[in-house]
Amino acid sequence: MKILLIINDAPYGTEKPYNALRIADQLSKEHKSVEVRIFLIGDGVNCALVSQTTPNGYYNIERMIKLAIANNAEVKMCGTCIDARGLRNLPLIEGAQISSMAELTHWIEDSDKILVF
Repeated sequence: MKILLIINDAPYGTEKPYNALRIADQLSKEHKSVEVRIFLIGDGVNCALVSQTTPNGYYNIERMIKLAIANNAEVKMCGTCIDARGLRNLPLIEGAQISSMAELTHWIEDSDKILVF
């Protein structure tokens, strides 16, 4: 089964990216045969920036994305959204790839389930 998680929100300010990545983590723990794909779009592209700092006791989206990648999730992000936010030349989490709307639509067509956050 292929599950696509689309994250629209910035890493902090709401808990949507946090909850999406918690689901991705749980899927990788309990359902090894599930292929997890994560697409960052809109302000969600900020989730893939490196050197995120958070106060002790709070979740860190950078660490959660790295865990998803370590658990074989594919993480891609909208190149247009990156450019619109001036992030093209900033360092991104290793393993996260700049992608396109064309690839997102392919993933949508190819996925068994789609969750949007």
